[in-house]
Parts: sequence; C-alpha cells; structure tokens
Amino acid sequence: MTPAAASGRGLPHPAREEIRLESVLHAPSDPMRLRIVRELAAESSEPACSDFVLPVTRSTTTHHFRVLRESGVVRQVYRGTAKMNGLRADDLDALFPGLLDRVLEAAARQAARPER
Repeated sequence: MTPAAASGRGLPHPAREEIRLESVLHAPSDPMRLRIVRELAAESSEPACSDFVLPVTRSTTTHHFRVLRESGVVRQVYRGTAKMNGLRADDLDALFPGLLDRVLEAAARQAARPER
C-alpha cells in the first residue's frame, strides 16, 4: 500500500509490484467501470468522482471507483473534499504492455457497433 494510505486522508492503492493481472482484467468487466475507464482515458485532467454522470446510485458509483482503485487501474487523491481520479496508465503499461490500449480500443469498437 502507498504511504498516503497510512495518513488519515489517504486512500489505499496497491503499489505497482502488487498489481495483479486478474484484478486489472476484472475491474473493467462491469459496464459502468469500463465507462469510467474510457472517460478517464479521454481526459487530460484528473476529474472528481462527482464529475461522472452515471445511471447508478451514488453508493454504487463509490463502489465502482473503489474496485478500480483497489485493482490498481486508477489512482484517487483528495484535493480538499473532492476525490480526484486518474488512470494508472504508466504502471499498467510497465506491467502489462499494451493491455490498457487494447482494452480501450476494443471498448470503442464495441460502442460503435449497432445495438441489437
């Protein structure tokens, strides 16, 4: 876990060497979490959790962000009272080269397909 997690306001994140492929693959397996990952990948900044408009309850949104954080897919930090989010693309690319890019490309292709 990161040192920030030891302080009162930090959030627990796995260190790079603790990130497991199974967790990384599981995290975007839910449509809402995949949507969050896609939106974060398209951002140049670190948006707050409240910036995401998802068709689920606030507690469910919190759950999805926790799964993404605990799997090592996103990093969350507090700025004031806001919880800011960013993809851990550097860590994921170092551990699993190209995986994040392939997942995002596949998600874009799926989103472009006509609904059945």
